[in-house]
Amino acid sequence: MTAINRGAGRPGVNIIPIHSKTPNIHDSAFIAPGCSIIGDVTIGADSSVWYNCVLRADVSQIVIGERSNIQDGSIVHCDPERPGDPDGSPCIIGDDVLVGHIAMIHGCIIEDRGFVGLGAIAMNKARIGSDAMLAAGAMLTEGKVMEPRQLWAGRPARFMKDLTDAAIMGMRMGVAHYAENAKAHGKAVGEAF
Repeated sequence: MTAINRGAGRPGVNIIPIHSKTPNIHDSAFIAPGCSIIGDVTIGADSSVWYNCVLRADVSQIVIGERSNIQDGSIVHCDPERPGDPDGSPCIIGDDVLVGHIAMIHGCIIEDRGFVGLGAIAMNKARIGSDAMLAAGAMLTEGKVMEPRQLWAGRPARFMKDLTDAAIMGMRMGVAHYAENAKAHGKAVGEAF
């Protein structure tokens, strides 16, 4: 099966249908060159997937809401249904989510305004609550649940403290920055090709 480039504004991106599923990417989303978007992936309005990310939904689905960003070098995957687990582990990422560089997001749920730090890992059936932060380098193990507004850190990750209003405002500023910066990168990429 060969990669296809779905229209203008996506040069250098591998968009690959598999198992009769083709990625569904909103026209306003920025997908950087070097990315591979595979299978049952949905990406919402004004979201961004940065340079050299892989989103592979070959065995279940990946859903990314609006204004969320998956930063450079990150990997997003999912797991299929299995005996005793008829739902499998799709990867569901809400609106206004920040996923830091080189993160690994696997079969988990990140609620609206959740944050995943640089190099962090979130595993199957884990949940990152709204306005919660998984610290840089942390590993959220299978099935762990972070409640809203919590900071978890470590390997394995554990609860550290509740986030302040200032910390949450900082995360929201990060979302706004990436949404705006994605427009500039989209223009620059279009001009480069």
